Amino acid sequence: MTHQLFDIEGRKAIVTGATRGLGWGMAEGLMESGAEVVIWGSSEKVHDVAEEFRERGFTCHGVAADLSDRKSLNAGFVKSMELLGGKIDILVNCAGIQRRHPSEEFPMSDWDEVLEVNLTAPFELCQLAGREMLKAGYGKIINIASMQSFFGGFTIPAYASAKGGIALLTKALCNEWAGRGINVNAIAPGYMATEMNRALLDPANPRYKEITDRIPAHRWGHALGEDMKGVCIFLASHASDYLNGAVIPVDGGYASK
Repeated sequence: MTHQLFDIEGRKAIVTGATRGLGWGMAEGLMESGAEVVIWGSSEKVHDVAEEFRERGFTCHGVAADLSDRKSLNAGFVKSMELLGGKIDILVNCAGIQRRHPSEEFPMSDWDEVLEVNLTAPFELCQLAGREMLKAGYGKIINIASMQSFFGGFTIPAYASAKGGIALLTKALCNEWAGRGINVNAIAPGYMATEMNRALLDPANPRYKEITDRIPAHRWGHALGEDMKGVCIFLASHASDYLNGAVIPVDGGYASK
């Protein structure tokens, strides 16, 4: 019975931002559990990554889409649905970008780009996938929030605003769709050793020690998403059927200290 709760064998998923880091790890976890996955990336590299997954015996497809371009996003979704045979069970909105400047100097062009990729694109994908899931009366949407959904951060006003928006978007969609068979939840990763955090990972940066000292687990999260796989599979499976509108920290205890 417990095994059946977490069974996602044969489920069909889209994972954005899946050519590296946390998205790559969560896509791998879904495929290891038997799901068919379309991975999205911003360049043609996504096809090489998909081929590497197929060589390992997984059912994987690659779609290149520019999430800052709404036409490209919509075309990517259409292509993904074709590859998945017209069905989607799971959407993981993981793609994101970062721009750092003091707030008084933050360029509006960077603000627009971060909000478009990190908040508007996830909403549009939730909307596109949600329409399909509502027809089926079933679906699992997993948004990727952040510690900055709870805290403001430093020199990242656009990113913090977008991730705060992701947390409330998750709750707003839950309010409308929970009674119609769709679970919409979010994962809020803590400080992960990914490319996006390269500046913070420099031991010469005083923020590195400040952050590391605050994490009760005494380490940053693993770069390739190993620490995200379990909660992703949980949220993609029947085990989470009565969980909706939640923003779950996966942070080594950072938010509790």
